[in-house]
Amino acid sequence: MLIWFVVGYLLVTVGIGIYASTRVHNSKDFAAGGRSMSFPIVMAMVFATWFGSEAVLGIPATFIQEGFAGIVEDPFGSFGCLMLVGFIFARKLYRMNLLTLGDFFRKRFGPHVELLTSLVIMASYLGWIAAQLTALGVVFNVLSDGSISTTQGMLIGTAIVLVYTLYGGMWSVALTDTFQMAIIVVGLGYLTWLIGDMAGGPQKVIAQAASDGKFSFIGSLDAKDIVAFIGAALTMMLGSIPQQDVYARIMSAKTEKIAARGTIAGGVFYLSFCMLPIFLTYAASMIDPEMVKRLLVEDPQIILPSLIMERTPVFAQVLFFGALLSAIMSTASGTLLAPSVTFTENVLKRFRPNMNDREFLKAMRLTIVACAVITATFALYSDASIYEMVGSAYKVTLVAASVPLIAGLFWKRATTQGALLAIAFGLLSWLSLEFTYQESDFWPPQLVGLLLSAFGMLVGSLLPQVIGLRGEPLPAGNVQNA
Repeated sequence: MLIWFVVGYLLVTVGIGIYASTRVHNSKDFAAGGRSMSFPIVMAMVFATWFGSEAVLGIPATFIQEGFAGIVEDPFGSFGCLMLVGFIFARKLYRMNLLTLGDFFRKRFGPHVELLTSLVIMASYLGWIAAQLTALGVVFNVLSDGSISTTQGMLIGTAIVLVYTLYGGMWSVALTDTFQMAIIVVGLGYLTWLIGDMAGGPQKVIAQAASDGKFSFIGSLDAKDIVAFIGAALTMMLGSIPQQDVYARIMSAKTEKIAARGTIAGGVFYLSFCMLPIFLTYAASMIDPEMVKRLLVEDPQIILPSLIMERTPVFAQVLFFGALLSAIMSTASGTLLAPSVTFTENVLKRFRPNMNDREFLKAMRLTIVACAVITATFALYSDASIYEMVGSAYKVTLVAASVPLIAGLFWKRATTQGALLAIAFGLLSWLSLEFTYQESDFWPPQLVGLLLSAFGMLVGSLLPQVIGLRGEPLPAGNVQNA
């Protein structure tokens, strides 16, 4: 029954994606849904895209080992990002009516900054998409009781996500995300009630986690721990803002008010529902402590799936794997589309500037295929955990794209020289420290990269103006008019 449910669920998802293709008439429909999405759909897209494999498998596995201190990046940093976008960035970006974030960097700082930031944004998706494909492999392996290997499961999952994303683009993402959000809410809600009762009630689980010190965000008030906390929080909070998937959801809304409020509501739902898998996984340590002890050594990411398979009825298994597949596939489709649109608009068009709309749409679809192949290959050969893949994905945008975006939007004196130095200082300092970083080191590499990126923006923007060189900032009105 469980296997047939999964097959049926996948067929329905693909069917929705193919139906969505009937609404795609041009490249803007494919990339941004024609700026026609209502509040519920924007909210569902924000929630479902962010609520991926790390929310169900990676975050709970890290929490049971390290508590809140280990998951500062995600979900708390991610929640902070969505609040910042909703309250501060969404309206300003929506008014510009551009296809990608790369277009903003071109209008504000010129083609060189556009190319560099676009490449950075594309690179950041490698780990995030790979994490979803890895999780799909784990799910198919568990469901088949080992008959399908993790590698085979990854390839099957990649093919399914590729098919419906390829047909409908943003419309596929919108409609499947709405369907998948409903599955997540119903499935996790029921499982929280069922497993919480098996563990002795929610109060008992929460009290046990509190007594074990799992709700502490910082190990101590030492300077090193405080700096580590700040570095972890800012990784997702600021590093996720210059992301094409975030921007695409803003631009898909009917109005700027929907863009802002949909992002905020999606963020609230995201943080709230991230707590449920955490609760379920910690409850598992009380229901079957021996199993959890064994899996903490082997693979903490399968604690929750193992508990569901061994201790719950088939109906609960159906709801869990429906919620899990919904979480993974909604994130995979959205993140697969984002770098493909960025590449076609901000890299390929530099070499083929005279593409008509039909050629542009075809190029986006071919790029999606290439992106799927590259990320699946990376996932097959990576030994990082799902949580590590997702966390690492945002470090590169934190150090290279967040300062140019923030300064470009809110600082009139920011110049092209400043943006280029911000990218160079941020990337070089981060890379030089990332590969030699030890747990005993005081400064997290990504925090050093962010600070030096900000320094580069200040020096590059102000110094030429102080000494009388050319490098006047682009007036803010020009960005709005663009």
